Order: sequence, then C-alpha cells, then structure tokens
Amino acid sequence: MNFHGAKLAILVGDSVVSILREDIQNLDYAGHWDLPGGGRERGETPQACVLREVHEELGLSLSSGDLTHAFACQSKSGTSWFFISHQPDFDPSQVRFGDEGERWDLVKTSWFLTEARAVPVLSQRLRNFLEKGHPCA
Repeated sequence: MNFHGAKLAILVGDSVVSILREDIQNLDYAGHWDLPGGGRERGETPQACVLREVHEELGLSLSSGDLTHAFACQSKSGTSWFFISHQPDFDPSQVRFGDEGERWDLVKTSWFLTEARAVPVLSQRLRNFLEKGHPCA
C-alpha cells in the first residue's frame, strides 16, 4: 500500500487533541494547530504509522483497537490516511509531550473547525467527517 503519512483526530467529548506547530521558517503550516501524526517510515502500515507518531508526539500508547475510523484520502500529493479515535476517558496527565511542536492542547472541536491557524486540510477533513461521515468527501 502506497501512502505518505497519517493523521489522527483524538476526540474527547466535544474537544480534539491538537498540537501547535513550531513557528519556524520553511516548515509547512508553521505556527498552525495540527493533529497528531506525520510521515510514513519504511514499510509501515497506516495504523503503525499513526500509532508511532502519536507515541512520539504525545507519549500516548494507543492500539489499533483505539482507531475507531480509518480513511484513505487522495490529494495531488498522493494518499494519506485520516483516523478517528473516540477517547471518552482521556486523561491529559498521561500526555508526555515530545519535541515536535510548541505545545499541545485539548481544544473545542468547534474552535478547531473555525480557527484560521488550524491546518486547513485537517480542519476540513474533520468537519467533513463530523458532518458527512467521511473526511475525504
């Protein structure tokens, strides 16, 4: 399966886990609010990719069973995966923030969907999932 990366929307009630990207030159969407996830490493499945990234970025040890929805989305840059994880018992004290990004936060989903500094394709995919049931719609 050919894809370049994966992102995860960790939904906690009416909120979503988001990471503020570093505001540095030559970084795509520098200073924007992102979702956990990132680029594929050699031979990884989409699930392994997103679970590794979430562990690296947030220190969370999720399993494939925590991924409640999975979608392969096409764009001009290729295929990327978008996952949803509903975590009603999410415990912020379990987060061990890594070295990618300025900080993390549990933000209102409605805020993420309308925030000008949210990564546009991700806020649109989350909106599409919540409104249409499919992020790539």
